[in-house]
Amino acid sequence: MDALPVLEAVSSTLFRLAAFVFLRVIPSPLARAALPPLFLAYLTAAYLAPLPPAEDVPEHVVATVLFSLPARSARLRRVNLIVNALVGLMAVEFIVTPFLDSATHLAFSRVGAVSSDSVKISVRSPGNNATAYLLWREHSDAEPPNSWRNGPDLAFSPETDYVHTVKLPGLWPNTSYEYALADVNRTLTSGPFAFRTFPDSRLATGSHFRFVASSCITPNFPYVPLHGRTIKGFDRLASYLFPENLPATAAPPAAFGLLLGDFIYSDVPAYIGDDKEAYRRLYRRNYQSNSFKKIYERLPIFHTYDDHEIKNNFAGLGNDSTPPFPSASDAYKIYNADANYDSLDDRYYYSFRYADAAFFVLDTRRYRTPATEEAPAATMLGETQLAALYSWLAHANGTASFKFIVSSVPFTSLWGHDAAIDSWAAFPAEKAALLDALHSVPNVIIISGDRHEFASIEFSTPYMHTVREYSTSPLSMFDIPFYRTLRMQSEETVPFNRSELLMTDDGPRSAFIVADVPKEKVVKYLARGNVKWSTFEMDTRDLTKPTLRLELVIDGKIRYREELIGSPVKLQASNALGMFVTTGIKDVFNRIGIKPSRWF
Repeated sequence: MDALPVLEAVSSTLFRLAAFVFLRVIPSPLARAALPPLFLAYLTAAYLAPLPPAEDVPEHVVATVLFSLPARSARLRRVNLIVNALVGLMAVEFIVTPFLDSATHLAFSRVGAVSSDSVKISVRSPGNNATAYLLWREHSDAEPPNSWRNGPDLAFSPETDYVHTVKLPGLWPNTSYEYALADVNRTLTSGPFAFRTFPDSRLATGSHFRFVASSCITPNFPYVPLHGRTIKGFDRLASYLFPENLPATAAPPAAFGLLLGDFIYSDVPAYIGDDKEAYRRLYRRNYQSNSFKKIYERLPIFHTYDDHEIKNNFAGLGNDSTPPFPSASDAYKIYNADANYDSLDDRYYYSFRYADAAFFVLDTRRYRTPATEEAPAATMLGETQLAALYSWLAHANGTASFKFIVSSVPFTSLWGHDAAIDSWAAFPAEKAALLDALHSVPNVIIISGDRHEFASIEFSTPYMHTVREYSTSPLSMFDIPFYRTLRMQSEETVPFNRSELLMTDDGPRSAFIVADVPKEKVVKYLARGNVKWSTFEMDTRDLTKPTLRLELVIDGKIRYREELIGSPVKLQASNALGMFVTTGIKDVFNRIGIKPSRWF
């Protein structure tokens, strides 16, 4: 019986430690699995252990409760029991909230894909009898304001979880608009919400804009009691993007946000099951968050997806019937993919332009296939997507200053642990061939997430252009406190020419030295932080010096800046007559400086 008080104290301490790890450090399945048996062991020992006789030695109340030391009084044993019960209830709340928070009454609208002449708008209005009408107008500070115009019809049905995404065409490039939702009497019920169309990418001119990118989102982590709808990363991002007092020297406003995957976690803290409604529920939970609403009501958001929208380390095998892809894809399409840019045949990869910047957003999950006898090289992208990527790269080569490839998983092979089987490292042949193509094109930037860390990676080549990767995550999720899996450079090297100043008898002179450099190397690595995002400011107003500035924010503070000077690119414009004819007479007048106070 003397061992029971010790067992009571040990099991209590281990229970609290496991709960702390699960709720505040990393919601590991191992920590979750340890909680019930540890709590049961504690209760059993507490019930069976006799109350020790009171001693003259005073009891250290704080230490006894804080560290679960063997208590010398019934009062402190009850306090320990209450503390452990509360800790257990916190774990239960964190685990069951994704199952119980149905958010069925969620109503929202947001801007998705934006081009120079159109915009996509997603609206959710719950209930079979719900009616809503989309109104829009060009924004003007003049009085009276422009009249509202009727937008496309909205229809809501349970088949799409009462979400409808429409495209609003016929807009002017680089112009501010606003939209609102109204009832049958054209009475505004939501809005107005502002958006701005993108500049015309057919013009061979520079640009100055910025966008934000990150990935990996779980509400209320690190856990705080009764905050199940809070997403701290979006709260901090809103304060960063939309400060109350904008500095006079501020960078241009963010044009859009890229969310690089793991928008939901279907298997954290516990797997929700292969069920359409369960997946839809997790998306509704995120969109109902006031934290996220601060962002999506003011900033266009474009998405890709990763494994946790489906299940950890998912590989689709090029077969859309691979469970649980059908259920997961249904929810992703409704809430995120439909508002992305159009892609043929219901595919989830797509491309878009902002002025002289080109973007290709990859699908790194749906077409993953291991090596077989018929196809000895494993593929991440699949033949069709890979061909589309090469075609995009060839076109962007002469029409875009910077080319951004968006991958949910890191392109570098420097990360170890499960990245060795889940990132591009597991597809060496496809990666090597693609990297050779990327090296032939100037100013290629890869943007990735997934690893819950930040790294700036440089890919060197002896022949042509270097390639840069910026991997940033999480936006609101766990980091890894102690364990590091990123190597600082690859073992493989490549010859590289560099200029050095040599001192000779005739004085200093420049010389080209050929030296071996790592094929992949880390420029900057910052691992810690539950909240991370990167902003990319692109400035190509001087086409001879295209510049990309990165700003990394961790836990609300700017922790790293990097400036990348790209190679000059002579942009090839589309045929000039076609540009103006398709853009419209209003844009022609604007370009030559004629701006009537009101248009026809």
